[in-house]
This record gives sequence, C-alpha cells and structure tokens, in this order.
Amino acid sequence: MEMVAFKMKLKAGNEEEYFRRHQEIWPALKDLLTKNGIYDYAIFLNPETLDLFAVQKRQEHYDQNELINSAIMKEWWLYMRDLMDTNLDNSPVSLPLKQVFYLP
Repeated sequence: MEMVAFKMKLKAGNEEEYFRRHQEIWPALKDLLTKNGIYDYAIFLNPETLDLFAVQKRQEHYDQNELINSAIMKEWWLYMRDLMDTNLDNSPVSLPLKQVFYLP
C-alpha cells in the first residue's frame, strides 16, 4: 500500500460546481480508478485559498500510465478544466505533498 497526497487549485466561484460534479462522478471513471489500484481517495478544499488537497491510497498494482492515457481520464480532465488550473493536456496542475506525519 502507498499513500500519496497532492495539491491542486480551484478557480474562484467554482466551489459548488466542483462539488456537484464530484458527487456525480462517472461510474466508468470510478471503475478506472479502482481497476488501476486506487482504493481510497479523498479531496479537501481550503475555502480561503481555493487549494484542493487530495489523498490517495494505492495498491501495489497502481498503474499511472494506464490511468493518465485512458480516454475516460482525458474526457474527465476536459470536463473539469473550466473549474481549475490545468496543464496544456487539460490535466490538473498538481503539486506532490511531502508526508510529515502519519498515525495509522
């Protein structure tokens, strides 16, 4: 098991829409994440800065290449790009976070 955390950025005024879209996450995307080893995933919002903090728990068979190259993931990125800071390929700008404490 591996646990990773990263930070993304929401654009102002999109808090409710970001929440709504994630409440209606596509079943195919959920299946893709699970199939590729992500078994626990949470995203938190700091409403003062609009920073999004994500934490994922991944199984040993986690396959980032299959995940980021899938048509479903690319479609999700396109769907979400108007709400958050993105790269040229529409993927969210993401900054890895260093773990400094963990209490299992």
